[in-house]
Amino acid sequence: QVQLVESGGGSEQAGESLRLFCAASGFTASRYCVAWFRQAPGKEREGVAVIGMDGRTKYADSVKGRFTISKDNANNTLYLHMNNLKFEDTAMYYCTASDWWWCSGDLRPTSYKYWGQGTQVTVSS
Repeated sequence: QVQLVESGGGSEQAGESLRLFCAASGFTASRYCVAWFRQAPGKEREGVAVIGMDGRTKYADSVKGRFTISKDNANNTLYLHMNNLKFEDTAMYYCTASDWWWCSGDLRPTSYKYWGQGTQVTVSS
């Protein structure tokens, strides 16, 4: 059974940094696309960053240069390093995974099969 459990969220001031963690179980992360999405109140869920099955990464324009996605295949853990946080980064952040063949480089939520429960990130300006 696939499980994704996020942690590391919290409250920070603008300009600060946070690191999110996602502990994955029930599948081999190296064989899946793994990604982070976020959803702010009243807004649609949006893709933040993905690591494809080929190991290549893709980022939303809004976080390029500030966020870094990485994973530890040995420990089946996904990370999101968030630097220079902005007020508009405030959202619930979700870890997700997919083994559908088209998922690499894809930041559409419909391309992902498994989802965690989310961890809240709040940035104060």
